[in-house]
Amino acid sequence: MSRTLHLAEQLISLPSVTPEDAGCLDLLAARLAPLGFECERLDSGPADFRVSNLWAKRPLPRDQLAQVAIKTVVFAGHTDVVPTGPLAQWGSDPFVPTHKDGKLYGRGASDMKTSIAAFVVAVEEFLAATPEPLVQLAFLLTSDEEGPSVDGTKVVVEQLKARGEPLDYCIVGEPTSVEKTGDMIKNGRRGTLSGKLSVRGIQGHIAYPQLARNPIHQALPALAELAATVWDNGNAFFPPTSWQISNMHGGTGATNVIPGEVVIDFNFRFSTESTAEGLQQRVHAVLDRHGLEYDLRWTLGGQPFLTTPGELVTAVQQAITAETGISTELSTTGGTSDGRFIAQICPQVIELGPPNASIHKIDEHVVVADIEPLKNIYRRTLENLHAQALAATAVPA
Repeated sequence: MSRTLHLAEQLISLPSVTPEDAGCLDLLAARLAPLGFECERLDSGPADFRVSNLWAKRPLPRDQLAQVAIKTVVFAGHTDVVPTGPLAQWGSDPFVPTHKDGKLYGRGASDMKTSIAAFVVAVEEFLAATPEPLVQLAFLLTSDEEGPSVDGTKVVVEQLKARGEPLDYCIVGEPTSVEKTGDMIKNGRRGTLSGKLSVRGIQGHIAYPQLARNPIHQALPALAELAATVWDNGNAFFPPTSWQISNMHGGTGATNVIPGEVVIDFNFRFSTESTAEGLQQRVHAVLDRHGLEYDLRWTLGGQPFLTTPGELVTAVQQAITAETGISTELSTTGGTSDGRFIAQICPQVIELGPPNASIHKIDEHVVVADIEPLKNIYRRTLENLHAQALAATAVPA
């Protein structure tokens, strides 16, 4: 059994349903400390929802730091997993790593304990071959990515920012691949902005509409306009910004009462062509123009981020091609990730992990044959970044 597979199985066996860590970070810190990593717990949150966070950084000797402007490479991920769902529907215990037909089954197998195991073993192999690398290595791991994402990576990033700790490159282990490990990486994500709109009317008997004011009727023209609005046209990396209604609630339950209020939940997934502030202003302009009496509460879930092709993207693409022969696709599709927080202090962030077809599902799994290539891609990426730094230090002839 490979060391990567063994570590992945160890992690899967720990029932770390968000926000629980169940000992995952202790296990990982025990692997990283012998490699020279200084492991710091930055746990956060209330007692009834305590989040476990690990910041592990491998300091370099001063004389090595003086050779070149050393850049920091961070591997980021989460140890928490979503709830299992009905246990009776699983083919095996979700927290007992199980092999069948060349697949490893268990909650977190794809999202994202295999990636974390691959991170650690890749770093072990890289340091064994390159004990004095020209990159500084770090890990940012949390047990609060599948939950509210308030006391996890977000808190660690805020602390690193306050300390003035620079990050240069970050690889997030989200399951980004489609058919085969490495066929797709995320070099950015759309922002997410939600709104809860309450439109007020006047409740009354449905037989006397002249004595009432139906907020649903009033809201519909404005909602139709918002649904038809072209917010932006996207760009080379992002699709156009999307506005969607997720819920609408109005009425008392009776069939003969005009409601006094309707509540609409909506969400923007927006590209770098738009800003949260600009979208908010445009929505308010539409609602005001239609003369609605309303309240609107906004929640910014995350800003969009984009890593254009450069040192990190090149290093990852070359690693994927060398390991698998695949020319990877760059994508910004899908939901959000903790990359949205890390991008606030790190200029180059990408996401790379195994295929995502089974994430959050019953019988979540990863193809065993995908595990070692993933670890090797991570290791080759470090080798490529080290080679870039080495080339930068070369004295011209």
